[in-house]
Amino acid sequence: MSNTTLASAILEQFMAEMQTTGNIARTMPSGYTPTWAEQKWFSLFEGRNEAITFGIIAFIVHQVVYYGRYLPYAICDYIPAMRKYKLQPDKEISDKQWWKCVRSLLVSQIFVQLPMMMFFLPAAKMIGFECSAPFPAWLRVAFQVSVFFVIEDFYHYWAHRLFHYGIFYKRIHKVHHEYTAPFGIAAEYAHPLETAILGQGTIAGPLFFNYFIEQVHITTMLIWIAARLWQTVEAHCGYDFPWSASHWLPFWAGASHHDYHHMAFVDNFASTFRWWDRIFGTDNRYQAYEARRLQKAKTE
Repeated sequence: MSNTTLASAILEQFMAEMQTTGNIARTMPSGYTPTWAEQKWFSLFEGRNEAITFGIIAFIVHQVVYYGRYLPYAICDYIPAMRKYKLQPDKEISDKQWWKCVRSLLVSQIFVQLPMMMFFLPAAKMIGFECSAPFPAWLRVAFQVSVFFVIEDFYHYWAHRLFHYGIFYKRIHKVHHEYTAPFGIAAEYAHPLETAILGQGTIAGPLFFNYFIEQVHITTMLIWIAARLWQTVEAHCGYDFPWSASHWLPFWAGASHHDYHHMAFVDNFASTFRWWDRIFGTDNRYQAYEARRLQKAKTE
């Protein structure tokens, strides 16, 4: 089969998947009695375009988790007692800057991320994602999501380093660094190209895992998206609380790790874990800075 014929066949299959209508009977193994959650989940697709329905569900999950995760930090901004946990307490975000961020986010989320979500289900089905009952066991979900974090973190480290070189920084990544003291929802404030490219670490990781290692259920993808959003909003929150994960998980990057990157414009390129920056020496200046910061906090 020629490359042109193969590409045509793949496109034809993709377009067919884009037009698939949900049928609950098709998703249930013969003689299987679905749980309440499974029944409710598959009923959302019944008689509807599956790709569009999944895209809308994924978008709703994204918006609820992203802005919901930010809400506690937004409230902390108005509580004086919380100010001592701010990583850069001398920098304030004006209302104008905040609304600029929100407007840009909504444009990106609606016109860049939503279409990507609409196209995900057909692509996932073509490479073998499980979309039928039963749902996977929670231990399997936890294992797969943990692996997705590792894959995304590796991809993000190298893609992020690339974005700090020459024209990639000047033309693309500089947008994200407009906020030198990040706040939760600034996590996705970025050039559309950066959103699409770095977003591949979140999307492509499960696709490759499913293709090369083991099957992934489509609901696991939603849990992974929620977990990734939870992590990235925390990394940009601008607060270092005593109960933050980085204080009891030594390999977890957390807010202090990424906040330094925004403040200094260098180093700390990983998204979730500390090990790649430690291995490649891109956290040496951060280590020295963090030691001084913590020492200063003890004396105050």
